[in-house]
Amino acid sequence: IDNWRWKGVPFYMRTGKRMPKKVSEISIHFKEVPHLMFQSAAQQMNHNVLALRIQPDEGISMRFEVKTPGNSLRTRSVDMDFRYDAAFGQANTDAYARLIVDCMLADQTLFTRGDEVEASWRLLTPLLEAWDAPADPKVIPMYEAGTWGPVEAEFLLNKDGRRWRRL
Repeated sequence: IDNWRWKGVPFYMRTGKRMPKKVSEISIHFKEVPHLMFQSAAQQMNHNVLALRIQPDEGISMRFEVKTPGNSLRTRSVDMDFRYDAAFGQANTDAYARLIVDCMLADQTLFTRGDEVEASWRLLTPLLEAWDAPADPKVIPMYEAGTWGPVEAEFLLNKDGRRWRRL
């Protein structure tokens, strides 16, 4: 995104196999505002977070700071949460079932075109060839199954004073 509002905003992505949980989500951690209304509480305020849960429990949640009732200038984190299964009494259709129905209805929206597949192979073939070469741990950090990824992923965020969202 190339505009003044997003200038200097980092984007981090963590992906892997055999992690502790199978989850796909996009979490947006909002920057601090330039002027805090509650200066005394600034050290204890958390960033506002908007989480878009893609799977397994589709929905949206928002965590933000609110002033506690009364005369004190204290804030507290609160959550707003929307889940499809809770709102509609059932979970969304399984992704494969949806693809089969779309196929029967000739809806190609979620399917990849031939030229897209060819472009993907052109892009990914050098990566696959590099992957088959002898592994250099400095190039591709490894991690144990059942963990949240290599320690280098923690270092990546820590150097910017950030941390991964707990899932």
